[in-house]
Amino acid sequence: MDQLGSRAPKKRSRALAVPVGLALTASLAFLPVVSASAAPLGNTADAAPASKGDTSGPKLSYVANLNAYATMKAAKKAVERAGGTVVTAYEQIGVVVAHSQNPDFAKQLRAQRGLFVSVGATRTAPMTAARTTEEGATQQLSAADAAKAAAVAQEGQEPLEPNQWDLRTIKADEAHKINDGSRNVTVGIIDTGVDDTHPDLAPNFSKGQSANCVGGVADTTEGAWRPYADGSDHGTHVAGTIGAARNGLGVSGVAPGVKIAAIKVSEPGTSLFYTESVVCGFMFAAEKGIEVTNNSYYVDPWLFNCKSDDDQKALVEAIGRATKYAERKGTLHIASAGNSDQDLAADSLVDDSSPDDATPVPRTIDPKVCLDLPTQLPGVVTVSATGDKGLRSYYSSYGLGVVDVAAPGGDKWQVPNTPDANGRVLSTVPGGGYGYKQGTSMAAPHVAGVAALLKSAHPSATPSQLQAMLKAQSTKAACPTQIYNAAGTLIDATTCASKWGQTGYYGYGVIDALKAVK
Repeated sequence: MDQLGSRAPKKRSRALAVPVGLALTASLAFLPVVSASAAPLGNTADAAPASKGDTSGPKLSYVANLNAYATMKAAKKAVERAGGTVVTAYEQIGVVVAHSQNPDFAKQLRAQRGLFVSVGATRTAPMTAARTTEEGATQQLSAADAAKAAAVAQEGQEPLEPNQWDLRTIKADEAHKINDGSRNVTVGIIDTGVDDTHPDLAPNFSKGQSANCVGGVADTTEGAWRPYADGSDHGTHVAGTIGAARNGLGVSGVAPGVKIAAIKVSEPGTSLFYTESVVCGFMFAAEKGIEVTNNSYYVDPWLFNCKSDDDQKALVEAIGRATKYAERKGTLHIASAGNSDQDLAADSLVDDSSPDDATPVPRTIDPKVCLDLPTQLPGVVTVSATGDKGLRSYYSSYGLGVVDVAAPGGDKWQVPNTPDANGRVLSTVPGGGYGYKQGTSMAAPHVAGVAALLKSAHPSATPSQLQAMLKAQSTKAACPTQIYNAAGTLIDATTCASKWGQTGYYGYGVIDALKAVK
């Protein structure tokens, strides 16, 4: 089975061009002003009754987004009155994470307009012990293929580098002759955890900037950031693409001189990424001075979050506040576009996978108003995937004005002239091994690595300046005449649109590591 590296065992991401009117509040200063008719903060006439509320429902997790003039103290008291327990509170962005078994918990808090802008459940299924599920097999590097690569490796190359067609596609191999990146730059991998004991990752791993954010509270105890024993190798694979060391072992990362950190946000067993964990991840990255985050996932349980829905609206608001806060602290976010082969600039799309923590109910959505998180948030760089031949990968989502840049994500039908003849991306996996994956999850870390090289060369550059450089330095790519479909057949590329010097398949173009270090 081929794992598409969907922004995490099933996921993706992106950024810049979000329709006017959908831009999230950049800070609490820009939140809606309380109307004259809204109840003042001390008025509880329209508030929940001063009781602990009903506790007959399933235990769910919620995010409550404060109004610009609300105090955190008043918000916490309101949560408790409605039968909730505060898990954590982010005063910097006005977001409270809470648990409750009151079926009317969100409804009661929403009624308090003087306190809350939006309140929503982060999941549809009760919080229970995680179950073990298969996520698809990674294709392991065989001893024979490793030997073939090592036999032809040239001086200065890592032993498996001859198989890394992806590095040569973006000229990372040439960039390494000039600059491997600065130790003053850290890329935070918000994912399923990273095996920092891997010999190709240990030299660059930053324990002091790593944590387990599952549940919404950062756990920085030794090893908390590592994958679960029954968990995914996804984050470790992403980490190698970004920052595997040039140490004479295995592979090389795009930016082998920078530091990498792990921020684990996926649930054990299911590898689902819930809002409270992702918000914690962005906030932790901001407070720890991480310059770039890689986000190869989408936030569960909704593939697209519609602001017409009270719960989904709250998730968009909470994550948007967290990403924007981190940007103001100097963090650039990179995200994958997704593996659904969908046009994210279309008038409508069918979402048949949501909610993915319960029974999905097919629905038709407008991707301009129902957002894939975090990839469609303002300021996030959205990345599509390409293969060795430069064509859009058959699984990669796309969209004119949505995709910002493209990068190698692998495509089994675009076979490279390498010792292993494998069109997927080779990188690190837990336990000291190496394996192949394909997906926009594999494309995003190439961009995160180039962004880290840019930050190394321009240490005072802001996230918006780094994003502008990524786009300006990309190699322009016109719409192709044909691409491969999922069956490996060449078909006409009729879905590629172009305008404003961009294309729906590649955005501003394919990223270039060599230009970043020059």
